[in-house]
Amino acid sequence: MVHASILDSQKASLLIVDVQESFRKVLPDLANLTRNIAILVEAAKILKLPVILTEQYPQGLGKTVSEITACLGEHSYFEKNSFSCLGADGLLEALSDSGRKQVIVCGIEAHVCVNQTVHDLLNEGYCVHLVADSVSSRNPKNKEVGIEKMLLSGALPSTVEMALFELLGRSGTDNFKAVQRLIK
Repeated sequence: MVHASILDSQKASLLIVDVQESFRKVLPDLANLTRNIAILVEAAKILKLPVILTEQYPQGLGKTVSEITACLGEHSYFEKNSFSCLGADGLLEALSDSGRKQVIVCGIEAHVCVNQTVHDLLNEGYCVHLVADSVSSRNPKNKEVGIEKMLLSGALPSTVEMALFELLGRSGTDNFKAVQRLIK
């Protein structure tokens, strides 16, 4: 396992897991979730982080919600039927080819696809930063236990602001000013 407690914009990628239309009516915190993920996406563009987006069986679960697709810039897209994102054809290779060993993970559902993805990433030697205010599940208890299991397994807890300030590393730069505007 890679041990690195602070995010580095030269070593990190953003992975957005399965934030799809079918969850719109069943997630209690969708508005907050999508706002937080949109902030991560906008910051990733500013900081030039690779963004990876997955969709679980989009024919049945729908496409990624518009709140996120509206702000996506350049990104890699992977459709999947496996619960773990690493089961998507080409995703692990794309991550490996990037040379980046830190993965910032957000999305749904915390106890299923996010959980299995995080465990697979940890098993592959990635340093996983789990953005707790940017993951969700239909049932709050499932979210709570999913997050707890991932953290006990070696994922590092984070929040949107914590992740962004770690990626920035310092104030007073143009990137700092641009990212600061996102979270104000």
